[in-house]
Amino acid sequence: MPSSPSSSAQAARQVIAARLRELRIDAELTGHALALRCGWSPAKSSRIEHARTPPSDADIRAWCAACGAVEQARDLIAANHQADQMYVHWKKLHRHGMRRAQEEVVPLYESTRLFRVYCSNVVPGMVQTEAYASTLLSTIAAFQGTPDDSDVAAASRLERSHVVHEGNHHFALLLEETVLRYRIGTTETMAGQLGYLLTVMALPNVSLGIIPFTAQRRVWPLEAFYLFDDRRVSVELLTAAVNVSAPSEIAVYAQAFSELAGLAVHGSKARALITDALHSLG
Repeated sequence: MPSSPSSSAQAARQVIAARLRELRIDAELTGHALALRCGWSPAKSSRIEHARTPPSDADIRAWCAACGAVEQARDLIAANHQADQMYVHWKKLHRHGMRRAQEEVVPLYESTRLFRVYCSNVVPGMVQTEAYASTLLSTIAAFQGTPDDSDVAAASRLERSHVVHEGNHHFALLLEETVLRYRIGTTETMAGQLGYLLTVMALPNVSLGIIPFTAQRRVWPLEAFYLFDDRRVSVELLTAAVNVSAPSEIAVYAQAFSELAGLAVHGSKARALITDALHSLG
């Protein structure tokens, strides 16, 4: 696995910084001279050039203009936006509530044919019940100190999940057994969620695997991640969502998913684990 979940974003920012440095050198400007032309302190231009401070769109335009390379600005701004999207802080994403975040990924969900999802903490979003989703999202909003629109966000999450039942979409879902035992909400909420998992796993387009407590680990429990075909991986951290698009990193997550799948039980054995967790609710 990469040494840091944000390694893709940082690598992309370093590429942009290196390109800006090349423009400065090609223009035969020192860092100090460039800063004067842009109206900045020399420290700011140094931070941008060494990828310590992400440049704004205006910074990139000013840098390119100072170097006589205005035509380069558009591509660099586009690359900068892509780098920003790789590592998105939850508080920024949820600053106006969580409903918008649910709706923004609808096109990605609808265009994906194969979903490979691994969760070690909570039930995957696309197979959550409304009560489970509402409780979870409310807890997240309280922890982050962001607006709590959990009821409408949960309803939006369920609308997004129509892909489980409609269209040509296939789901390979892996859950750690702990997910079945963590109490999210009331006993009734958990009972409804576990019952829904039993229903969903019977669908012909859904493969649900449970990694038992007793599995001999060849891969340690990881952060939750979602593979969308072979195009993108979304990794869920405490503070941020990491969106990986580099083919080499996608391949590593695909390998991890394959090895984790080898630890899981499916079919009747998975159903037995869910039923046991359901009975344990009392």
